[in-house]
Amino acid sequence: MSLKILAGSGNPALAESIPGKLGVKLTQRILERFPDGELHIELQESVRGQEVYLVQPTCPPVDEHLLELLLLADACRRAGAIHLTAVIPYFGYARQDRRAHGREPLSARLLADLLVSSGIQRLVAVDLHSQGVESAFAIPVEHVSAVPLLAEAVRSSVSRNAVIVSPDLGAVKMAERYARILDLPVAIVHKTRLSGAEVAVQRIVGDVRGKEILVVDDMISTGGTVEKAIQALLEAGCSSAGVKVVTSHGLLVGPAAERLGKLPIEKIYVSDSVPKPDQFSVPIQVSSLNALLAETIRRLHNRESIAGLIGH
Repeated sequence: MSLKILAGSGNPALAESIPGKLGVKLTQRILERFPDGELHIELQESVRGQEVYLVQPTCPPVDEHLLELLLLADACRRAGAIHLTAVIPYFGYARQDRRAHGREPLSARLLADLLVSSGIQRLVAVDLHSQGVESAFAIPVEHVSAVPLLAEAVRSSVSRNAVIVSPDLGAVKMAERYARILDLPVAIVHKTRLSGAEVAVQRIVGDVRGKEILVVDDMISTGGTVEKAIQALLEAGCSSAGVKVVTSHGLLVGPAAERLGKLPIEKIYVSDSVPKPDQFSVPIQVSSLNALLAETIRRLHNRESIAGLIGH
């Protein structure tokens, strides 16, 4: 069974850099919009009897990229692909894995059902916002992590006086993984979310006075969580020099540039799970996921273990 890799328009640079590491070429397809806005997708190569990997992060605009993925999957299924795997470096709607107020959709579960209905038989994701999202899927979810990659990217610029900071309780396990790799202590910021873009800090657990800080999280969207965390850390007496932020998914949308640009952030370290902003108020260093995803695809295709790559 041969290997085919297709891509949507979510992150062409990442998608195009993966096949070469596996000794294959990106399978060609037509992806265009009719004048009325409808999406038209057509495969330009045969995938009959093949194992197909669809590379498409559901980054902004989330709904457009999600629909592209669904249509690509349906096209492959109807063209005779024998097995479909969706490689989704950033999985949108992962934060909506529960109903907070009772009159909301369970969005993560609905999207899981849509992906399965399109013919997708396995999902590869990078650093899901919530581990609970896996339970929404009736198909296997291979959850790999960018943490080792990003930890090595920041290692040379982190002093022994640094502290790994989790900006909320949800990122504690990720902060502990960075701490083990970099051999540094951990501090935790307790926050309360007021809305989708606003948070309030309650307290800090851990010694940060006089320390260089390295704030880590799985994603930064509007920057509200990181902004409030760094402000609280500065008030608690941490060093204002050498503040660094590390995140798997640097969405950096809305007021993120304004918020983070006002803080003494030296650099933001991100993966290329989503495209880097064209311009931003803080220097950004990008580490590519192409080797990680290529190795994941290779092992899955060859029926090998991916134990060393998983994000648990």
